Amino acid sequence: MQHLFRSIPALDKLLKTVQGQQLILQFGHQAVVEQIRSLLAQIRQEIHQTHALPDICQSNEFLLNRVEELLSKKKNVAIKQVFNLTGTVLHTNLGRGLWSENAIQAATQAMKHNVALEFDIEAGKRSHRDHYISQLLSEITGAEAACIVNNNAAAVLLILATFAQGKEVIISRGELIEIGGSFRIPDIMQQAGCKLVEVGTTNRTHLKDYRNAITENTAFLMKVHTSNYQIQGFTANVSEEELVALGKEFNLPVMSDLGSGSLVNMQALNLPAEPMVQDKVLSGVDLISFSGDKLLGGPQAGIIVGKKSLISQLQQHPLKRVLRCDKVILSGLEATLRQYLFPEQLTHSLPTLQLLTQKLDELNQKAEQLKASLYKQLDSRYILQIEPSLAQIGSGALPTEQIPSIAVTISSANQRDLLELEQQFKNYPNPMITRISQQKMWLDLRSVGQFDELLEMLNEN
Repeated sequence: MQHLFRSIPALDKLLKTVQGQQLILQFGHQAVVEQIRSLLAQIRQEIHQTHALPDICQSNEFLLNRVEELLSKKKNVAIKQVFNLTGTVLHTNLGRGLWSENAIQAATQAMKHNVALEFDIEAGKRSHRDHYISQLLSEITGAEAACIVNNNAAAVLLILATFAQGKEVIISRGELIEIGGSFRIPDIMQQAGCKLVEVGTTNRTHLKDYRNAITENTAFLMKVHTSNYQIQGFTANVSEEELVALGKEFNLPVMSDLGSGSLVNMQALNLPAEPMVQDKVLSGVDLISFSGDKLLGGPQAGIIVGKKSLISQLQQHPLKRVLRCDKVILSGLEATLRQYLFPEQLTHSLPTLQLLTQKLDELNQKAEQLKASLYKQLDSRYILQIEPSLAQIGSGALPTEQIPSIAVTISSANQRDLLELEQQFKNYPNPMITRISQQKMWLDLRSVGQFDELLEMLNEN
């Protein structure tokens, strides 16, 4: 077996070849040396196991080609672009909402340049990084001020830690939600150092339940929008207006976690109703938290709007520095929010709302184009059809509501063929993520953000 080991090319010899020198120029000496050493170690191990020389050793060129392939792969970002054909527009596992062109441009400028993040240009002195967005949110929602952190869970944590540490927070049992990743309201309360006081039952909670639970150690009354589930049938719950009145009676603030949070009237867009932030402000809720990357259509962020005196305390809490957003997110968020100053253009300027409000005729045209492109790709095992579909908003927003859509469906006599096709779609340069149900693969057009790019990729493969 020694003659096999002697057939392995030496590291120095490989580095001195023309191809080796080109790799060093492309990737650097250290990276090339480490990759070659790793590959040579694998070759030795394979010889020990098989008592044969691996195919990769057939020539120095063949081996160095493999080195180049491995080094190139290391440069590629693992979080790659995919095409969302699942029918879930705000797909948590696929990055939720797409940014508007204005937001992308603003974020890119912030990446490339210094920006007045915590600097008042006119006054020539330091200011607060949330200043611009706070003013903007005040104009849009009617709230006195705003505070921005990195997601809505962080927003809830900051509120609890600031106002309820060592105290009690009253919340309905029917609102003790769990969202993705096993994130639970009771757990975050524990992390914030406050005591959860559950009132009512799972399906029915009354104002008297809150009233009877108030003690001298109560920090505030909490309302949570059950955005990822609905309790139906024999139910009762307490509105924000009722809680606000009760809070004023006992001098207690009211906090509302809206989860997704909408700044537009969804019903006016022919979409299922979702609580609006502006309505909660008008009802007198002291602090309202919601997400930036769901129905808002911007980057991931946790937004808190409410009374200026309370927002000021949030800004001064040590956790705020831990949870704050950077210049890129804040720039993208500001650019997104500025679209809301022109409400009639939102379904064109914000990709999330544009996708959700697409007409069925438009989706049907896209389905015809997609079907034609797929027809060239697939063999006779597969049957392609255009069928009505039901899409959803996603990310916990309106979980029981579905939106009419159009899909290209693919079926086969053998279910194994669909699994093979699913893997084929995942192996494309930009994977196609679909859903399989009713013994068919569904390619839903409502959730696709870059349709022309999808067709271009299919026609090139």
